[in-house]
Amino acid sequence: MSASSQVQFLSRGSAPHVVTLVALAGVSALSMNVFLPSLPSMSAYFSADYRLMQLSVALYLGVNAALQIIVGPISDRYGRRPVILWALVLFCVATLGCIIAPTVEVFLAFRMTQAVIVAGMVLSRAVIRDMVPAEEAASMIGYVTMGMSLVPMAGPVIGGVLDEAFGWHASFVLLLILGLVVLVLAWADLGETATSRTTSFRAQFRQYPELLGSRRFWGYCAAAAFASGAFFSYLGGAPFVGTEVFGLSAARLGLYFGAPAVGYALGNYVSGRYSTRIGIDRMILAGTVISTAGLAASTLLTLVGASSAESFFAFVTFVGLGNGMVLPNANAGMLSVRPHLAGTAAGLGGAIMIGGGAALSAVAGALLGPDSDELPLQLLMLSTSVLSVLAIAYVRSRARKVAA
Repeated sequence: MSASSQVQFLSRGSAPHVVTLVALAGVSALSMNVFLPSLPSMSAYFSADYRLMQLSVALYLGVNAALQIIVGPISDRYGRRPVILWALVLFCVATLGCIIAPTVEVFLAFRMTQAVIVAGMVLSRAVIRDMVPAEEAASMIGYVTMGMSLVPMAGPVIGGVLDEAFGWHASFVLLLILGLVVLVLAWADLGETATSRTTSFRAQFRQYPELLGSRRFWGYCAAAAFASGAFFSYLGGAPFVGTEVFGLSAARLGLYFGAPAVGYALGNYVSGRYSTRIGIDRMILAGTVISTAGLAASTLLTLVGASSAESFFAFVTFVGLGNGMVLPNANAGMLSVRPHLAGTAAGLGGAIMIGGGAALSAVAGALLGPDSDELPLQLLMLSTSVLSVLAIAYVRSRARKVAA
């Protein structure tokens, strides 16, 4: 489907409306964080150690990463629409399973199955790349993720309030309702955009060396993985820091937890507004530097004994701002290295990013014990953010050598 195709809302004969793309990505984002303020109460409900309960984040991200490797090639072969619709159906079934799970083991099994919703996030980017060229894709992805960022901003707040009012199950009931609504919306509006498809998986896999041999592809993947790694470390460790280190209630933790989303919304706006003008590489570099500077300042406050709950969560806003500038542009870079493999690139790039996030989330949970303060989490976040700066510096250096 060409970029010039007229978009008609609630028509399966045209490219999907931006509202549908935001909804698809938004449900995927919400499922990742809406229940996080409830982790302590979920641990009590299942009589499970917090570190075991925290696997509901790490295992989810791990399965999420593995699925992305499969989702991209399948969508390149069979189209974006059927993959997204089936993913939504399975997500709704898995969410119901989370609600009725009698033990923590059953809950974790259904929680891992929920990760299938990643198809909405991955393929919303591939749909955009199907529709428009690289620089415009970065801009459009920025606007879509700016709208999507309202979801993780409000998600922990809503989850914390629901937990205090109705218990932890309420967050998953909300996910089930929203999953069904988005399923209906996608059925009515999501036109197929992958008009050029490989004839077989064998033919598709023969093209993999073309993608995997690109240093720019790996550079963009590394920049995205390390930049988002700081955020995923935060997802794994911040619930513990908020409740055990700073003594926050579930509702207050939910309110503070959304701090990165404020920065993310602003970063997405900057990407949407300026990526076409200044270029994706410079936008990525600026975002990684901003994130690193904020984390360095936060860590310094802790080292001098001046940290507080307010300062800890406020400085994580810089991580959100940096990610809002990095991720739309890094994703556009990945998808544009080999446009005919956009779905595969989206899936593989996303798998690298989320797989790294799963590992870092688990590491963050392991670093935080009964006597821990926030410093181990801050140092982990700062380290991965510094690596993101080095990754995009490599991409820029490679680009200059190729152009010379």
